[in-house]
Amino acid sequence: MSLVVVTEMEHVAYVKLHRPEVRNAFNPEMIAEITKVFRDLDTRADLRAIVLQGEGKAFCAGADLNWMREMVNFSFAQNKEDSAKLFAMFEAIAECTLPVIGHIHGAAFGGALGLVAVCDEVIAEEGTQFCFSEVKLGIAPAVISAFVNRKALAGKVRPLMLSGVVFNSHVAQQAGLVNEIVPAGEGHSAVQRVLHSYLQCGPTAVRATKKLLNKIPSMNWSQQQESTTTLIAELRASTEGQEGLKSFLEKREPSWRSH
Repeated sequence: MSLVVVTEMEHVAYVKLHRPEVRNAFNPEMIAEITKVFRDLDTRADLRAIVLQGEGKAFCAGADLNWMREMVNFSFAQNKEDSAKLFAMFEAIAECTLPVIGHIHGAAFGGALGLVAVCDEVIAEEGTQFCFSEVKLGIAPAVISAFVNRKALAGKVRPLMLSGVVFNSHVAQQAGLVNEIVPAGEGHSAVQRVLHSYLQCGPTAVRATKKLLNKIPSMNWSQQQESTTTLIAELRASTEGQEGLKSFLEKREPSWRSH
């Protein structure tokens, strides 16, 4: 049985973690499956967005207990290889050029916060519990820190990562991990509302913008100047850019707009 279920509707792929019996905790098989799913979806020109969510009572409980038991006997090399695959999973989501909307409910513990961090927009239901639980086990939130620190406010998230305290959706929002909090049970309708905004935008422009936002932090000033001026020139001259500008001037809907 697949550990990740993908359904599609109106140019949106819904990626659902599907191990509800263990609160969608991930193991090596699930990590490989998530990585492949996002890499494959990224190649799809017909898609406009991805929704990441979890089946059952919780979004994701982090690492699977059986996997953790196996780790006890891992050598350094095995641990390094295992961690590299985990990093690759987060990177596949973060670097996916489609916008990724996270629907978080119930709980997001440990590595699940890496999944939260690589979403472009996060909707959390009231009552969701969050925790960087690694330090309580004598390990560190090492792999996810690269992605968490890229998104969250360092001064807000640092004590959460160092103390391992359980925190709520409001603290997660203040830290920059969550964009919007909705009442429990209303996450799906909130996701649909948010998706509507993305579907109004030029699909090529959205992907190009995400690529740019991912690249800018690693560029020096001259590289930023070159990359940004080149991109806007390319998009203005593109078929989509021309259609967008003309539709605006002609006061009509662009061809890609969802109604």
